[in-house]
Amino acid sequence: MRKLPLVQAIGLAFPLACVAAEPSTADTPTKSLGVVVVTGSQPTSLPTQIPTTIEGIKGTEVAEKINATDAEDAIKYFPSLLVRKRYIGDYNHAVLSSRASGTGNSARSMVFADGILLSNYLGNGATFTPRWGLVTPEEIERVDVLYGPFSAAYAGNSVGAVVDYVTRMPKAFEAHAKVGYFTQPFTLYGTSATYTGQQASASLGSREGGFSWWLNLNRTDSEGQPLTFPTKLVSAGTAPTTAVPGTVVTGAVLDSDKSNNPWYLLGTATQYHTVQDHAKLKLAYDFDPTVRAAYTLGVWNNQTTNQSDTALRDASGQPFYAGTANIGGKNYTVAATDFGQSREQLEHVMHGLSVKSRTRGVFDWEVAASLYDYRKDLQRTPTVAKPAADLGGAGRLTDLSGTGWNTLALKGVWRPLGVDGAHIVDAGLQQDSYTWRQLVSNATDWLNGDATSTFTDFGGRTRLRSAYAQDAWTLSEQWKTVLGLRAEQWSARDGYKVASGGQRVAYQDRQETYLSPKAAVGYQAGEDWTLKLSSGRAVRMPTAGELFQGGLSSAGAYVASDPVTNPSLKPEKSWTTEFSSEWDWGTHQLRTTLFHELTKDALYSQSAVVDGKTVTSTQNIDRMRTLGLEVAYRGQDIGWRGVDLSSSVTYTNSKILENAGYVTTPGDTIGQQQPRVPMWRGSLLAIWRATPQLSVSYGARAASNQYGTLNNSDSNGFTYQGFSKFFTTDLRLRYQIDRQWSAALGIDNLNNDQYWNFHPYPQRTYSAELKFDL
Repeated sequence: MRKLPLVQAIGLAFPLACVAAEPSTADTPTKSLGVVVVTGSQPTSLPTQIPTTIEGIKGTEVAEKINATDAEDAIKYFPSLLVRKRYIGDYNHAVLSSRASGTGNSARSMVFADGILLSNYLGNGATFTPRWGLVTPEEIERVDVLYGPFSAAYAGNSVGAVVDYVTRMPKAFEAHAKVGYFTQPFTLYGTSATYTGQQASASLGSREGGFSWWLNLNRTDSEGQPLTFPTKLVSAGTAPTTAVPGTVVTGAVLDSDKSNNPWYLLGTATQYHTVQDHAKLKLAYDFDPTVRAAYTLGVWNNQTTNQSDTALRDASGQPFYAGTANIGGKNYTVAATDFGQSREQLEHVMHGLSVKSRTRGVFDWEVAASLYDYRKDLQRTPTVAKPAADLGGAGRLTDLSGTGWNTLALKGVWRPLGVDGAHIVDAGLQQDSYTWRQLVSNATDWLNGDATSTFTDFGGRTRLRSAYAQDAWTLSEQWKTVLGLRAEQWSARDGYKVASGGQRVAYQDRQETYLSPKAAVGYQAGEDWTLKLSSGRAVRMPTAGELFQGGLSSAGAYVASDPVTNPSLKPEKSWTTEFSSEWDWGTHQLRTTLFHELTKDALYSQSAVVDGKTVTSTQNIDRMRTLGLEVAYRGQDIGWRGVDLSSSVTYTNSKILENAGYVTTPGDTIGQQQPRVPMWRGSLLAIWRATPQLSVSYGARAASNQYGTLNNSDSNGFTYQGFSKFFTTDLRLRYQIDRQWSAALGIDNLNNDQYWNFHPYPQRTYSAELKFDL
């Protein structure tokens, strides 16, 4: 094997899916002594020196290997990652989980597109997912994922992972179009139906002199399977009486809940039909070969219908939706909202502006700003029962208009001894500001009416101001280190809630300061063997939703008199360390990574006694520890020419060590597994390029048992609200018809595994697409 100079870039850090033998470009990260080096000119969140494990995939590989209908599908087979995508077009629960963070912790990862923050830090949890809809699979140039909080350039939310999308910017005129269709036969709990959808996208772009532009349009029209199911515990049944005999019904399905208690499932709910329109305009101008200005405008529109259906039938065969139901000789109260529905009208707008120099000389700089605006975000829900609710009636309107965030960053790169010198310093100033308001109003006509009175109202602001610096120091041809420090000033202000009866409660403003040191060292142990040790502190600040949402009464209104601990929440503080050993034998690469994370004051919803009352809210868990091993392999021409393979397996032991709060009884969470973090998970992606025109890819993902509760009492994962193990496989066949036309057929969940992450995941789904590239 030819021996390389030890300071020469040796390729990206064993990207899981990057197995195609494509030539490197200036925008592709390279690696030197275990530290990834970024030299691209396009807008990105990445610093120039990255002292952490990084995985990546190119947009051409996504198109070739993956049945990608949403942007998050591009990272589907990355080591230790899972996006909780429940259906095609899932816009409000697709949380990214990582090595030591589950799918309930959306604030423990960061997602960027062309340097613009897409992560939603207005809250933490299922409904605060990244704004994946602002990126379409067709416009992806490449995606890189950074593991761990080892770069000083990122806030403490990077403790899990940082996902950085770079979208296309043409070098000459180009045009693209794609149409797709998908269908999912779904059978569960006595129901059986087929849910379908279609996608269409078109892109145009060009470059003339120093000016380049790109326009991307996309529409997704998707029907998802039912996600929730009205239930009644068998033990809740009461004996019928002469006064209340109950309506005798059939159709209820007997099953066991997540704790193995018998219950009845009465029908289906939360069955979404979503129509999403995406439009993005990108403009760039090169003032000279070293300075570029770029502007991005993104608009995402979503019209969603959420339906439910009862399985209950009375003696005459008519649907039963509300009232007292007699099931198996016992009475059960079916509330008016058990079979709920909703309508949503969303329009979100994103702006991004940056000016960046790329002299590759002594000093380079960048100024970047972004704005994400909930221009319109309105949800309508009834408070009356079906079928009357289908025509209107009383309800509530939830309005998030005016919510959003903005960012500003000033960055510099100083190379005192030149681009190949011993020191390269990244430094910057950043400000991220978040505004959250949720106004819930009563309405006499939930379908079309205006608000008549306030039901609840809460809001608040948070802001993070940061300064950072890190020095990548090449000690010799064998040793390189990166030392960094991040200083952060966090503030929460203008927090309030309007409780039942109209009382307004205001929260005291807060301001706190934290320091987060980072360090990494890389060692070239041999011509094809690199070792790297990284360690860093991350401080994940509480979100506005965690701080300012108070307790709820049984009617759903905020209660001013309840003790509320949220405004005094402490930030999460994590120390994360990883040790990686990486081998590169040309067409075969192997990485093993030991990782350890100790987190103090982790933020979770749990119970505690405050002033003599038991309160359930977001609280701090005193101490959690995660220890694990991740192994990733990729190879080309495995067995015979044209067969490439990438795979990974991860073992994670994540435990709660100390916790003053509890779920049912004090101490019941100590020693338990962190929710939604499985001990074992793995992935595989293989492709066979049978001919220059035809390729077949096969993917597989698996995870072991996991829990959704802090005390691990939910031992039954294979049920509604459970968290199950799973093993799923995918298939994709792609044919290049000619230079411009290509077609693909795909099957996701080929083995039709029925698995759960609180909601049921999609069952076997078929897809077809036709694409044109000019």
